Amino acid sequence: MSEEPVRYTSPEEDSARWDGFPFRRGDIVISTRSKSGTTWMQMICALLVFQTPEPPAPLPELSPWLDHLIAPRDEAYARLEAQRHRRFVKTHTPLDGIPIDERATYIVVARHPLDMAVSLYHQGGNLDRERIRVLTNGPEPSGPPSPAPPLREWLLRWVDKDVSHLAEMDSLPGVMWHLSDAWSRRARQPNVVLTHYDDLLDDLDGEMRRLARVLGVKVPEEDWPALVEAATFASMRSRAGRLAPDPAGILKDTAAFFRRGTSGAGRELLTGDELLRYHERVARLAPPDLLEWLHRP
Repeated sequence: MSEEPVRYTSPEEDSARWDGFPFRRGDIVISTRSKSGTTWMQMICALLVFQTPEPPAPLPELSPWLDHLIAPRDEAYARLEAQRHRRFVKTHTPLDGIPIDERATYIVVARHPLDMAVSLYHQGGNLDRERIRVLTNGPEPSGPPSPAPPLREWLLRWVDKDVSHLAEMDSLPGVMWHLSDAWSRRARQPNVVLTHYDDLLDDLDGEMRRLARVLGVKVPEEDWPALVEAATFASMRSRAGRLAPDPAGILKDTAAFFRRGTSGAGRELLTGDELLRYHERVARLAPPDLLEWLHRP
């Protein structure tokens, strides 16, 4: 008997929208924390499915974010039902919050949490909060928004914040729960696959070929160079209008969504003692073998 999914909610998303989702054989579910390589993995899947550097529609249309409250649930379901190609669906929900179906493959992308957090900070400044509030029928603000603290100060607060992963999925406990849950599943559920952001940076060709094997996709050898080039950061940034997750116009600048595309930003900001504090904190949140894989040099 399958486990009952945990319900994850935020002002902008609700994992209960997965309840009753009609899976098909071959479906791909991309489950990541925010700013951990979601759009990158969606693009890689699009390239493997369509086998052309130019997918046939904007990426958010091909791979909708099912949990997102901005698009009506029925609309998202209808769009996916109409797709005749192999489907690849985006979610920021941990795997314990969505149905695990043997017909689907679940890809979880892991990024160094400090780098993810820095990217999340910058993403916050690129969001049109008022438009999001209107689209999600959120409450009227009680006053002007508080200015964000400086990045380094914000990052240290993020490291230390003690909160439930259920309450804040993008907190450090939320990040580590998302990854720990997937890590524990990978041995007993062969349709759960983990990919490291740094492996995509270091060997994009090799990682795309590995994912093609996992998904049972055969790509003619002569097509690989163009597909790999289309998945590079520079190529994706040049097509931000078609690739950024902004179907409802909630981003102030789609090109800014692809801000840096490298690793190390979080570690560059902290002192040695502060990094030690971070490592002591995550050691209480995740198993040692996951942390060794996640924090490789």
